[in-house]
Amino acid sequence: MTDNIPLQPVRRPKRHDSKHRNGCCPWSRCCGMGDFRPRTVWLGHPEKREQRYPRNVINNQKYNFFTFLPGVLFNQFKYFFNLYFLLLACSQFVEELRLGALYTYWVPLGLVLIITIMREAIEEIRCYLRDKEVNSQIYSKLSTRGTVKVKSSSIQVGDLIIVEKVSALVLSFPGSCFLRTDQLDGETDWKLRLPVACTQRLPTAGDLLQIRSYVYAEEPNIDIHNFIGTFTREDGDPPVNESLSIENTLWASTVIASGTVVGVVIYTGKELRSVMNTSNPRHKVGLFDLEVNCLTKILFGALVVVSLVMVALQHFAGRWYLQIFRFLLLFSHIVPISLRVNLDMGKMVFSWMIKKDSKIPGTVVRASTIPEQLGRISYLLTDKTGTLTQNEMVFRRLHLGTVAYGMDSMDEVQSHVFSAYTQVKASRAPAATKVRKTISSRVHEAVKAIALVHNVTPVYESNGVTDQAEAEQHYEDTCRVYQASSPDEVSLVQWTESVGLTLVGRDQSSMQLRTPTGQILNFTILQIFPFTYESKRMGIIVRDESTGEITFYMKGADVVMSGIVQYNDWLEEECGNMAREGLRVLVVSKKSLTEEQYQDFEARYVQAKLSVHDRSLKVATVIESLEMEMELLCLTGVEDQLQTDVRPTLEILRNAGIKVLGFLSLFPLETATCTAKNAHLITRNQDIHIFRPVTTRGEAHLELNAFRRKHDCALVISGDSLEVCLKYYEYEFMELACQCPAVVCCRCTPTQKAQIVRLLQERTGKLTCAVGDGGNDVSMIQEADCGVGVEGKEGKQASLAADFSVTQFKHLGRLLMVHGRNSYKRSAALSQFVIHRSLCISTMQAVFSSVFYFASVPLYQGFLIIGYSTIYTMFPVFSLVLDKDVKSEVAMLYPELYKDLLKGRPLSFKTFLLWVLISIYQGSIIMYGAMLLFESEFVHIVAISFTSLILTELLMVALTIQTWHWLMIVAELLSLASYIASLVFLHEFIDIYFITTVSFLWKVTVITLVSCLPLYILKYLRRRFSPPNYSKLTS
Repeated sequence: MTDNIPLQPVRRPKRHDSKHRNGCCPWSRCCGMGDFRPRTVWLGHPEKREQRYPRNVINNQKYNFFTFLPGVLFNQFKYFFNLYFLLLACSQFVEELRLGALYTYWVPLGLVLIITIMREAIEEIRCYLRDKEVNSQIYSKLSTRGTVKVKSSSIQVGDLIIVEKVSALVLSFPGSCFLRTDQLDGETDWKLRLPVACTQRLPTAGDLLQIRSYVYAEEPNIDIHNFIGTFTREDGDPPVNESLSIENTLWASTVIASGTVVGVVIYTGKELRSVMNTSNPRHKVGLFDLEVNCLTKILFGALVVVSLVMVALQHFAGRWYLQIFRFLLLFSHIVPISLRVNLDMGKMVFSWMIKKDSKIPGTVVRASTIPEQLGRISYLLTDKTGTLTQNEMVFRRLHLGTVAYGMDSMDEVQSHVFSAYTQVKASRAPAATKVRKTISSRVHEAVKAIALVHNVTPVYESNGVTDQAEAEQHYEDTCRVYQASSPDEVSLVQWTESVGLTLVGRDQSSMQLRTPTGQILNFTILQIFPFTYESKRMGIIVRDESTGEITFYMKGADVVMSGIVQYNDWLEEECGNMAREGLRVLVVSKKSLTEEQYQDFEARYVQAKLSVHDRSLKVATVIESLEMEMELLCLTGVEDQLQTDVRPTLEILRNAGIKVLGFLSLFPLETATCTAKNAHLITRNQDIHIFRPVTTRGEAHLELNAFRRKHDCALVISGDSLEVCLKYYEYEFMELACQCPAVVCCRCTPTQKAQIVRLLQERTGKLTCAVGDGGNDVSMIQEADCGVGVEGKEGKQASLAADFSVTQFKHLGRLLMVHGRNSYKRSAALSQFVIHRSLCISTMQAVFSSVFYFASVPLYQGFLIIGYSTIYTMFPVFSLVLDKDVKSEVAMLYPELYKDLLKGRPLSFKTFLLWVLISIYQGSIIMYGAMLLFESEFVHIVAISFTSLILTELLMVALTIQTWHWLMIVAELLSLASYIASLVFLHEFIDIYFITTVSFLWKVTVITLVSCLPLYILKYLRRRFSPPNYSKLTS
């Protein structure tokens, strides 16, 4: 069964909500592609289809050849300010509004558009080539003419496709295969997939085309963990009817890891599970961009006010409405068109710096539009398993109720297991050893149960001395590795091997264990009930081949197993004790079945699995009929080791003023509390309030009141209690939680994680950062303002969905303290300087117009106005992206420096107003100075003022820089040299002979000094008497 052959995951598919689920066109209903419906698919006969199905093509492009240019232009000009600059440029075609050469308005706008169009074109071309590569992949199709080659885009529902392995490691049971699903669900384990049983009796694969058979499948949906269908063969005697489940499917975006598979295509194109599960993530707009947007609106308001004032001072004489438009054009530089381009280019530089930082190797920036967000994080929400820990489990404790075995007493367990298999039945042991024999048998039963109740498969590989086939035949220990869906299960099986009971073989229907004496025990696997997050347990029914005994083994979390096992007085207490040590606890139990009991269960179980409606509920009900009065065997405790430097990293984040919320997905309250302390999510001397389980509104009210009376107290709460609190007391709970120094939520669902992130954003207005490594963290990562994925053993799904990807949690400290801080401060300085550059020249224009009777005549024309914001000042201003106030080592050593940024002081209304005043002062000084000192010709005013303006900008950049970089010096000198060299070609605007005189030089020097020297003096006095925090550290 396959819904398609392996395809790469799509990057930008259409969102599959109610608006887009009706096919590819507005007339999709009449095309037969309306609502999704169940289907009957005949093997090898696509022509027998009952409805039209979508083509099997991937199309991730936003535009096509005809819509590209209109689409890009529309997306640019749908924003007010881009449209504003377009209207300004178009207004120059009206003679009454023209102020100068057309290129002075169209060239800057054209440069911005060209950069945007080129960027979009490159992305579209890359997307087209990726789509073409995927859609052109060649696959083998089984047909009446034999095996034929077809393109992926030509595959139809009902085709029989041959899919081959892509791995050199052979790991297959007869009639089964293993599957890698890491690109679909982020899980790195290999999953066993089983064929339809009746097809395995056919002599060749070609016989599939000769039989009359069909598959009835459920409608397409997003659930990748379940499938409901049936397989029917009509020409059998009697007709064969088999149930189909997830174990019989191969989804698209998965890869065959072993063997060769023949599958019938059930879903194609937009109906693939991988496509339907990939929605457009929330488009994240940085808080910094919103603040800059707000400041730009203020500037636009200032532009309108200045224009109205100019016309009002003319007493609205003549065609005053035309004068308003001319002044709007004349002062249009108040709103800098280059601001957006400079900031976008700066973000690209910041992203490049993050990727090239050798101290955080492997870091990837997937969202290059929000690096400055990293500098203002107030709340950090982190997963635990695989994020704070290594996801490498170590077996620590075996508890039998009356006796417990730790790491230092495992040799006793080994001796008990050894004695259980070496005792001679005929011999009679002395009466004194009766107690010892009882303990030995209990230990033996517990170890055997742990060695059997799992989904682990031993895999044999060649080690250079012994080849694979020989290693598998002789169960060579040196060639064996264990493959499983969870590291917990591998650690348990490795532990049973260490105490003498080794899993040496397993296939679809049997399992082999090797005893300490070398004897092989054979067990037939009758049924397996896999672990799910809903059931929180897994079970297996096996038959011992030597005795014929049928036993049902089960293991699971204590919360569910406590109601399944027989009554005892130690389970709850010991689970709590082990949880307080930070161990992950599993409860192991068994139940012996007679042949009649099993046959009755199997009949009901098979009938439930054949159901098409409510199959999951019916199957669960049948299984639960067995899960009663089971014998409690033991408790196991495994420990997940912390990653390196997790504790100091969390300490750094806490000192930086960031509040940490931890999500411990599958842990009880006691384990969560101990683990949080161990990882320093909660400090050792911090008071902790464990939110007791609540189920009703009244209980939640009482518990919230009890918590409210505590101050500076960390909170530990379970997912069930959290759901009740958020349902009835959302505002009150979030208010209390935000006041806590730390919050730990255990047993949270992915939806709850995302909900907490969303509520934090809404209630506090602060920036959030979510960190995770598994597929269950994706929703939280996409909801947060900054999502950070850790590439771990749970796969790459979280990493691929995140804005930033790191290889270890400890890299988060440097990512925030160094790169986040620098990116925010540099972006703030860059934006303010671009605004200052525009306000200076606009102030000069305002002074010029005021002196000359409010005439709407431009001060600078032609290339001067373009060169001012490009080649003359662009490089020095942009070089501010290399500036830094402290070294990275100091930023890491004193995380308190990060706390200063949380208030948004680098870019605030206060700093904005300060730069506005500086711009007005400098623009007025330069303009009035030029008019006072010029001699006779107007062209001398232009020469003096423009040269003073360029020098002032270069000196102001030098004043702003705190740590010089050699590129900054090059930028300053290159800009100055460019201006001097271009004077030769600017004779139309500047008197070449005048600028070579001493008179010109001293006038420019005086004006420049008057405009800049007071600011240098003020900067020195401020550093002398009120230095900022970072200057104290650098000195």
